[in-house]
Amino acid sequence: MATAYIVDAVRTAGGRRGGRLAGVHPVDLLAKSLDAVVERSGVDPSAIDDVVTGCVSQAGEQAGQVGRMGVLASKLLPQSTPAVSIDRQCGSSQQAIQFAAQAVMSGTQDIVIASGVESMTRVPMGTNMTLHMKEGLGNYMSDGVKAKYPGVQFSQFMGAEMIAKKHGMTKEELDAFSLNSHMKAKAATEAGAFENEIVAVEIETPEGTEMHTVDEGIRFDATIEGISGVKLIDPRGMVTAASASQICDGSSAVLVVSEEALKTHNLTPMARIHNLTVTAGDPVIMLEEPLFATDKALARAGLKIGDIDLYEVNEAFAPVPMAWLKHTGADPEKLNVHGGAIALGHPLGASGTKLMATLVHALKRHGKKYGLQTMCEGGGVANVTIIESL
Repeated sequence: MATAYIVDAVRTAGGRRGGRLAGVHPVDLLAKSLDAVVERSGVDPSAIDDVVTGCVSQAGEQAGQVGRMGVLASKLLPQSTPAVSIDRQCGSSQQAIQFAAQAVMSGTQDIVIASGVESMTRVPMGTNMTLHMKEGLGNYMSDGVKAKYPGVQFSQFMGAEMIAKKHGMTKEELDAFSLNSHMKAKAATEAGAFENEIVAVEIETPEGTEMHTVDEGIRFDATIEGISGVKLIDPRGMVTAASASQICDGSSAVLVVSEEALKTHNLTPMARIHNLTVTAGDPVIMLEEPLFATDKALARAGLKIGDIDLYEVNEAFAPVPMAWLKHTGADPEKLNVHGGAIALGHPLGASGTKLMATLVHALKRHGKKYGLQTMCEGGGVANVTIIESL
């Protein structure tokens, strides 16, 4: 089977809800990452076969096929460039990478941009799921689903609490993990570790025009006292807003190509894609599936967890990567080495390509070989992607 390569990967710096990116339309935010990955790679824009865009809340300003709108807003991509928008919940743009790689590996396409966007400020989380409440339309949970799962609410917050309890975690451990995420993100920012992956976005502020280049969610002055004092989401539980991912605005993009495209367009690959895995399990505990998806991915790739040099495991809630570490026996020092979504933010549909941008550049920066990316997704689904830095 043909091989898929990553030529470049970029992301915008995250913006807090109502923060520095709040004034940027999500379509224009997506176009920033699309243009950046095209320009940096040097690929002929007219040679791109497709754009696959992940987005969770496809409503309002993110409706109307947001991937295609991003192409139309692009300064570099011609209007002849196709695009499609997909929703695999938080794994939407990681699935975009896998769809792009599958297209290349099948030989049906040679150059595909995988991308993602989410403006959680301008299109609040759940907008597309709650329209029925305003318009008198039906619930997304059908009678068939309710009959199969009687009396059950599919809640990620509940899933996070279930994982923490199942794996014997304490609130003190969750808080310590969360502080560590901020400290790693702070150190990475101050060391310039994100400079090669971040696309500058021009924004308007009360002081005038500025370039947004630093992740807005990082608490540079975070303390364990401050984190441990945050109110519990559920008074009977352990998870707080401080041990959960931050609501975030952002976009990201990854250029995936075939070996033929490397030669034809004189492109230099950053990484080779080794494994594409997606699995599904219990939709109630929901967020635990990355543990089992990782087992399957490693077995299919003929690798062991010790063979992997760096892991990006999305910090939707602290219990998820903590349970993943415990289940896999992975080295905590290799996990989210530049911080995770607790500090950097989780722009839902953009997070998959965002994490890949960080993983690809972190492998280069640290001189490492193998990287593994995974994240929990609504409905009990998980993607795993394994890459080799070149």
